[in-house]
Amino acid sequence: MPEPHPTHPARIQTIKAELARLGRLRPGTLSRQYNVCGNPTCRCKADPPRKHGPYYQLSYTWQGRSRTEFVRREDLAAVRQHVRNYQRLRALVEKWIAAEIDQAHADRRHVRPKRSIRRPHPAVSKETPT
Repeated sequence: MPEPHPTHPARIQTIKAELARLGRLRPGTLSRQYNVCGNPTCRCKADPPRKHGPYYQLSYTWQGRSRTEFVRREDLAAVRQHVRNYQRLRALVEKWIAAEIDQAHADRRHVRPKRSIRRPHPAVSKETPT
């Protein structure tokens, strides 16, 4: 069994520990929206218009479906943190995969299989029948 490269297992354990500390997760992008209403005398129809808002919206795709959720102002800070945690999760998973690939390459360099001499099967004859 090959000796693992000394930095890879430690790097992988550090990544796993960071993953365990992430907290709540939300995928997506948080955006600020402004709306125009249907009232023709409203300030949003003035020149220049003063639109309603801002309203905050979280957009993401989950299980192949696009979704959009409005976020209340009082929940905004928490949702921002959840989105940052999700982005951190994705970055850590990428690092973990890279470390595992590096480890596999290091393992392969340490174990070089001996080349065997290929001998023909006894039932196979080199001579062709006439």
